Amino acid sequence: QLQPVESGGGLVQSGGSLRLSCVPSGGTSDYYMVGWFRQAPGKDREGVSCISRSGYTNFADSVRGRFTIARDNANNTVYLQMNSLKPEDTAVYYCAVERTDIRQCFLAFWRYGSWGQGTQVTVSS
Repeated sequence: QLQPVESGGGLVQSGGSLRLSCVPSGGTSDYYMVGWFRQAPGKDREGVSCISRSGYTNFADSVRGRFTIARDNANNTVYLQMNSLKPEDTAVYYCAVERTDIRQCFLAFWRYGSWGQGTQVTVSS
């Protein structure tokens, strides 16, 4: 059974950086579309970024230009590099995966069947 495992969250000051990692335990990352989502207290889950099997990427407007996403197939890991962090980036970040050959990727949560437990990111002002 596929179970994504996230790591890399923590506490950082505004303007700082963090790198989140996602390992799709039970599979290999290059077979999957991988998405990153976040949910802050009292807010809806928000799609942050995704990467398709072919390398197509997408970003939410709120993070475009600050976040990047990349695959490391040798290490079976997808990374979300978060730079210039803001207090409004504070949330629990979730990795989600879906086995698909679709060329694109999507920021819609219903596109993904397997979810990680989440990792907390807190940005202090």
